[in-house]
Amino acid sequence: MFFGSAGEGSAGTDARGPVPRTAAVLAAAAALALCAACAGAGAEGGPAPPSPAPGADPDDNRGASRPGPSPQGGGAPGSGGTKSEGPLAGTTVAIDPGHNGGNADAAEEIAEPVPAGPAEKECDTVGASTNDGYPEHRFTWDFAKKLGKRLEAEGVKVVYTRTDDKGVGPCIDERAEIGNRAEADAAISIHADGSSADGSGFHVIAPGRIDGHTEDIVKPSRTLAEDVRDQFHELSGQPYSDYLGEDGIDVRTDLGGLNLSTVPKVFLEVGNMRNAEDAAKLTDPEWRVRAADATAAGVIRYLVGD
Repeated sequence: MFFGSAGEGSAGTDARGPVPRTAAVLAAAAALALCAACAGAGAEGGPAPPSPAPGADPDDNRGASRPGPSPQGGGAPGSGGTKSEGPLAGTTVAIDPGHNGGNADAAEEIAEPVPAGPAEKECDTVGASTNDGYPEHRFTWDFAKKLGKRLEAEGVKVVYTRTDDKGVGPCIDERAEIGNRAEADAAISIHADGSSADGSGFHVIAPGRIDGHTEDIVKPSRTLAEDVRDQFHELSGQPYSDYLGEDGIDVRTDLGGLNLSTVPKVFLEVGNMRNAEDAAKLTDPEWRVRAADATAAGVIRYLVGD
């Protein structure tokens, strides 16, 4: 998403908490963490992966250990996948890939105001891009599929807010409603920032308290944010943002995708697309596999609870 932009993306139901730990679930979480740690090269502070060769497709998954599939189901957003089996069967996670590939050609449609909590905001935005033109909507779509596949492998039912990267929207209120309708145990919106080129690193956005909107989800969402922050930081090799938030977490009350959620929800800003080192990671398919695995490890940590 654009740094500080209006883009993003009802109270009433109780936020669902983590499910009880079991030995099988803990083993699955440990295995996933090990998988993420081994999926990429180098620890934090090491050299960034090389950018794709000129003319190469940044989404080309050749060489990646687990290329992400298209979401199962193939129906309307929120239709979810097939019933899963595994240690986390019975849990649901909503994944929201930010923006969409058709937004740029639908300027009037995405500019329409929609509910965003106590105020209105534009339906959606085009999103950011690297200096070489790799768009955020394409990154988030690829990342979301990889994340979803890792969660489904552990038995999680995954619900996506969009089914391809060619459409328009959904609007930010619709994205929140998809997770609400699914009664998701957790929801996560995937983005990549578009800040100034001298800023780098990732941050997780958690909802602030807005009476009448977010009071039921603030506490569990903070726990989700910390779990994703900790696992992503440790396993992806990506440092905390040096331009936003504190220790990798930023609290906001202006994002409709959070304000309208009735389930625990966070935004993950994976990196800054305008920063050369971050862009090299974001456009590298192998690093995206590692980062998606790291994100999945954080979501699973939340799902299994304390």
